[in-house]
Amino acid sequence: QVQLVESGGGLVQAGDSLRLSCAASGRTSSGYAMTWFRQAPRKEREFVATISGSGGYTYYADSVKGRFTISRDNAKNTVFLQMISLKPEATAVYYCAADTRTSNGSMWPDNYDYWGQGTQVTVSS
Repeated sequence: QVQLVESGGGLVQAGDSLRLSCAASGRTSSGYAMTWFRQAPRKEREFVATISGSGGYTYYADSVKGRFTISRDNAKNTVFLQMISLKPEATAVYYCAADTRTSNGSMWPDNYDYWGQGTQVTVSS
């Protein structure tokens, strides 16, 4: 079993920065893929960024490339999402997810076996 707890969300203005954290407990997080998704009101959950178990591979949605950075600290079982130059369209609940069956993540929510409860990010214009 893996428990994921996100933190770091909040209300910011356009152009501001935020850093989200996802702390994993239970089974150690090293070795498996961790991914951030987000879901805006009345929209489907969408892929944001993924990082491999070692941290050596990352992949981003086109909409966040160059502004968001995913990283992980396996010693602390924590994954981060650094977000800069935030735009109002980034407003959503952000979820971290773990796919404990692979070291390389995917863009598809159905592939993930553990999810956090989400943290709200609101970007005002």
